[in-house]
Amino acid sequence: MTDHYFNSEPTVADRRSTVNTHIWSRDYEFTTASGVFAREGLDKATGILLAASTTPVGKQTILDLGCGWGPIACAIAVEDPDATVYAVDTNERALDLVRVNAERAGVAERVIASLPDGVPQDIDFDSIWSNPPIRVGKQSLHELLLRWLPRLAPDGSARLVVGKNLGSDSLQSWLIEQGWPTKRETSVKGFRVLRVKRS
Repeated sequence: MTDHYFNSEPTVADRRSTVNTHIWSRDYEFTTASGVFAREGLDKATGILLAASTTPVGKQTILDLGCGWGPIACAIAVEDPDATVYAVDTNERALDLVRVNAERAGVAERVIASLPDGVPQDIDFDSIWSNPPIRVGKQSLHELLLRWLPRLAPDGSARLVVGKNLGSDSLQSWLIEQGWPTKRETSVKGFRVLRVKRS
């Protein structure tokens, strides 16, 4: 059976490597591994999401949904020293990498790597950042978004990056139909950056 990066416990051997990337004017060294998303380095969609976004400022609680090995969570925590970032994924190996990478970046105390059910129910998020796992299928994706978008604080918003060929426009329409005002902020190289606000 083919192993997928969204498996909770990848069956492929844990072969680790180091990648270098540039986020918001800083250079980073991250550890990645087999069995996780984008093991070769920062993927194009996440790079577009970061490049199209300004860094958070102030004491905020932020969710990196589908965090992978943690480039979004770590970069946000580095840029905003007052932020607490929950890095959430279903892949245990990815969460281990987040902890390794947060430690290297000096933000381990403010980046909390967690399985979905490990996030306290009483926490609301000032913002949600995600390159959502489109390939889990439409129903699972919809369930994922409907689980986490209600956790936004009253003035909060989510930033999602989705490929046009992977259904970004239909996802935007669906979110609006569900009562989540969604605006396309930019379109770059076939990817849309969507901003979702509370109704």
